[in-house]
Amino acid sequence: MALISCKGLSFAYGGETVLRGVSFGVNAGDYLCVVGENGSGKSTLMKGLLGLKEPESGSIEYGDGLRRSEIGYLPQQTALQKDFPASVFEVVLSGRLNSLGRRFFYSKEDKKEAERNLERMGMLEFKKRCYQELSGGQQQRVAIARALASKPAIILADEPTGNLDSKTSDEVIELLKVTSQKFHQTIVMITHNPEIAAQADRTIHIEDGRIAE
Repeated sequence: MALISCKGLSFAYGGETVLRGVSFGVNAGDYLCVVGENGSGKSTLMKGLLGLKEPESGSIEYGDGLRRSEIGYLPQQTALQKDFPASVFEVVLSGRLNSLGRRFFYSKEDKKEAERNLERMGMLEFKKRCYQELSGGQQQRVAIARALASKPAIILADEPTGNLDSKTSDEVIELLKVTSQKFHQTIVMITHNPEIAAQADRTIHIEDGRIAE
């Protein structure tokens, strides 16, 4: 069974339907890209997958015992995130928050997992650096390490190359591809850039609130 199955999904805001009749599945190991222009409905779909927006009709089913807490989120960077006053290690370690349960402190395993993913992203040597001192590309590497630290079954990446120059954008996309292939990480990414979407294993094109192809 697919990790996520979307069947006839429709979403509305203020009584106006913005996304309608969307059906697709996300399988383990997929590198899936949802592409569409701004306002096409792709961000609404992402909110639905994260459980932040209830569908007007249709359903989202989670298979293979998947829980919403096992869906990691890689957001588009904002000015506030770029200026986050914490060390690189602290940022990645915060990805382990869901694992704390009733504990008040991070365990040795939490800290090892944070270091493990910093090393995966080639950022371990920056462990003690202040996050806001890093370049945009380095910050996105740290953000990916943070998402991976939660050991997610799926990572939902929301315009991960937004506000990056073309060279850095290419590096981030290549990093996501390697993460998918080398670590068998399931990734669903939304983007407005068809060139980025073309590099995914599967592509869903949303246009005027519907799947166009």
